[in-house]
This record gives sequence, C-alpha cells and structure tokens, in this order.
Amino acid sequence: MTPISGSQLLGALNWRYATKSFDASKKIPADHWSTLEKALVLSPSSFGIQPWKFIVITDPGLREKLVPVSWGQTQPRDSSHFVVFAVKKGLGDAEVSRYMARTAEVRGTTVESLAPFKNVIMGSLGKAAAAGYLDQWQTHQVYIALGQFMASAALVGIDTCPMEGIEPGKYDEILGLTGTGWATVVACAAGYRSASDKYAALPKVRFPVDEVVDRR
Repeated sequence: MTPISGSQLLGALNWRYATKSFDASKKIPADHWSTLEKALVLSPSSFGIQPWKFIVITDPGLREKLVPVSWGQTQPRDSSHFVVFAVKKGLGDAEVSRYMARTAEVRGTTVESLAPFKNVIMGSLGKAAAAGYLDQWQTHQVYIALGQFMASAALVGIDTCPMEGIEPGKYDEILGLTGTGWATVVACAAGYRSASDKYAALPKVRFPVDEVVDRR
C-alpha cells in the first residue's frame, strides 16, 4: 500500500462538509459506490463482532417516504445513495456463534479452537446486558462505521451528510425493521453537492488544535 500524503488527507477532510443540498441529477458511479460499501464492511468494531446492518436505499418511492420522517429534510430524496445504519439489539450467543464460524472460515481454523475467544466475548456481552447498557454499547459501534464511511467518501470526492435528525421508529416501520431485532440508529446521504448549496463555500469552523488536543 502506498500511503497518501498528509496534505492529501487534510485536503479531503477540509473539503468535506455536511451537505445540505444535493444535485439530484448526479449519481455516484457503480465502481465508486462498490468501494464505499467495502469501506463500510471494513469498519472496525469491538471484538470485530460487527453488530450492524447497512441498508442502502435507492428506490425513489421508498426514499420519498423517508423525507417527512427526517424532519422534512430532502437529502433522503435528492442524494445519489442513502444509507441507514441499523444496530442488532440484544446481541447474544447466536450472533457470536455466527461470528466465530466466519472467523474460522476466513482464517482457516476450527470453531472449537476459538472457544476461549468466544467465552471472552460472551462474558463482556453478558456483563453489559446485566448492567443494562448492551444495546447502547453496540449502538456506539455504529458511529465508528459512520465515521469511516464519511472519511472514505471524502477521500474519493463524494459528498455526505450524516443525519440524526430522523425519527428512528418511523424509519423502522417504513423499512420493515420493526420486530426483527434490528433498529435504525442514524442515516447518511451520499452524492454530489448542489451548486446552489451555500454551505459548501463557508469556511469550516473549528477550535485551534492546541485548544482541543491535550498532549500529556
């Protein structure tokens, strides 16, 4: 792998902003979108357990239904691609066993040899469940994937807009997630900024590095 330069990285991150208005006529090329889907799959998570589902919505009718339950924001309709980030609630033995099977498959080992690792994961999940924060913990993992998606998109010149201004319960109803064990957490629109989006030209407002980074 050839690393990109620091200036290239910072250039992409400075270029990125939460796009308010997308050019509905411009679509992300299939190869670029495939890259972004793979970037999502490569997102890190605690224990590598991947407690998420990424629902890519391209159907115009379905996306139109999401506008009213997104506080009237039009990004779900106007962006090229719209991704809903969902979390698996109540993680337990079934999900961990599936992960162990996949680990054994990818790494050419046996599920039995992974028993100690599985026990560690189950112990952590059990403690979290008993303390009442299991779903909250896993929800935090979803935001790691969101961050990776947005940074990856910026590096390939694609605009994004993370959206917490949505009604997750209504999303679940529209997307058929209610009662499945999956729940909407956040969404992200992706595509290309409209030439009329005034926010694209505004300077990025951040506090100075020395006020934010505490070096010890």
